[in-house]
Amino acid sequence: MPATSIDPDFGTDSTLTADALMVARMRLVLSVSALLAVGVDAGEVEQDIGRTVWIVFSGFLAYSLGVYICTRTGQPYFQGKAIHWVDVLWFTLMVLVTGGGVSLYFLFYFFAILTSSFRWGYEEGARMTMASVVSFAVCGLGTGTGNDTPQLLMRTTFLLALGHMIGHWGGSKVELRRRLALLSQVSRLSNPRFGVSRTIASTMEKTLAFFDASHCILLMRDTDTSNWVMRSLGKSDTGESVSVETIEHVSESPLMALGTEEVVLSSRLPWLMSLMRAHGHACDPRTHRWHPQDEQGLRRSAAVAAMLEARSFMTAPLPMRQGEGRIYVSSQEGLFRKSDALFLDHLISQVFPVIETIKVLDGMASEAASKERLKFSLDLHDTAIQPYIGLKLGLCALRKKAAADNPLIDDLDRLAAMAESVVADLRHFAGTVKHGADSRCEFILPHLHRQAARIKTLYGIDIQIVVDGDVHLDDRMTAEVLQLVREGLNNICKHTHAHRGRIRIGCTDGKLQIRIENEACGADFSNFRPRSISERAAALGGSAEVTQGMGGATAVLVEIPI
Repeated sequence: MPATSIDPDFGTDSTLTADALMVARMRLVLSVSALLAVGVDAGEVEQDIGRTVWIVFSGFLAYSLGVYICTRTGQPYFQGKAIHWVDVLWFTLMVLVTGGGVSLYFLFYFFAILTSSFRWGYEEGARMTMASVVSFAVCGLGTGTGNDTPQLLMRTTFLLALGHMIGHWGGSKVELRRRLALLSQVSRLSNPRFGVSRTIASTMEKTLAFFDASHCILLMRDTDTSNWVMRSLGKSDTGESVSVETIEHVSESPLMALGTEEVVLSSRLPWLMSLMRAHGHACDPRTHRWHPQDEQGLRRSAAVAAMLEARSFMTAPLPMRQGEGRIYVSSQEGLFRKSDALFLDHLISQVFPVIETIKVLDGMASEAASKERLKFSLDLHDTAIQPYIGLKLGLCALRKKAAADNPLIDDLDRLAAMAESVVADLRHFAGTVKHGADSRCEFILPHLHRQAARIKTLYGIDIQIVVDGDVHLDDRMTAEVLQLVREGLNNICKHTHAHRGRIRIGCTDGKLQIRIENEACGADFSNFRPRSISERAAALGGSAEVTQGMGGATAVLVEIPI
């Protein structure tokens, strides 16, 4: 069930490692105590403990010591779920050799139940509880007599009941940790330089991953145009851009038929369960109490479920100061719970006021930047473009003065062509500065190929363009990437004697990676800091470093979180 599965990846690796080390330490203490208890019991009763008992308890001590050493050295296998199942096997063997159903060492089962529940959640704890109960019952029935049956029944019931409670509380603790981790992630929203759309897309991706849902749909009404905009993201679309479309006849959509203020949870249950539980529930925002949906609400929920092809879905209103909206999270296989729907409402109430603030600040910044761009474009024309135009005219005049047999004619023509190309680039850049970035810029490859062709013509350097996988960038990010690549290529042209270079772009673990590399060309590798590229990367919340590639090549690696 996606709503209840616990994914420890939402926790930090350091936390999981510390938990595994603590469990290994306590297991070692438990094994030493058990062996001492066997020795003390043998001395007090003055009886000879069987060799099998000593072998089993000594083996458990050796096993615990080995697990502790391996966990201490960072072996990943000893930090996973399998180690708890091995514990159950050891505890079953200890119970078996010490009397079966009358053995006090059945209490050791609680160690496996507790550690698995508080590390991996309720489902793993429940599985461990059932395995412990079955193992203990088999040991008791296989070694006991008829007189031990009541004691075995009581101990089995006690183990089952207390194990279930431990699993429930442990699952609550793990789920709370995951929810806090998600709230921490969405609070560190995407860089405001990339706009509100990227921030909303990032929130939808994290929500989809947290609930292990099939689809996440966001309906918002644009306050400027009064149009409804629908953003959708599917589980199979992870890493893709969020689909955005405008809905003209929103009143005809089942998505808008539900109450505007209620949190709704709807599930398609099997026939037997549907007799005991309602299909849909709604939460009153004023009283925060759940109540079953009426017939009209059930029909509307069924229409939404049919549209989303979902077995279960939950929806919550967007807390927007201007406009209105609603979020839908659906699953085709699992069932959501009421606590999941309430947490979704809490999550959205934390995120969207910040998003609205970013939108307002983004509008103010865009208006101020528009005026600044106009001033900067005029200054750029007067201080940079005019001198290059004068240089081009001077080169053309010098070319006319040269005789036909002058050996510098080709060089003069090449310099004039280069000056003309620079003037064209500066004019294009000035126009971009004046009017803003090209809002129609959707693909980065054509721009990079044109840049590579220009460098090949002017400098004779072959630039290879490599894009790993599908890289989807919005307009702002595309403009930033192009500027970073342009800076790197200019460094190759001006500061190296390389004849070949390569640009590699890809997305890994939520980070955009740009690798700008040039051949060694006989020079020794020197570590330096590209100031302009580093400052641009830092402004985007990323970093830049220089590394040595294959064959002594120099590579500048830029990583930007997206």
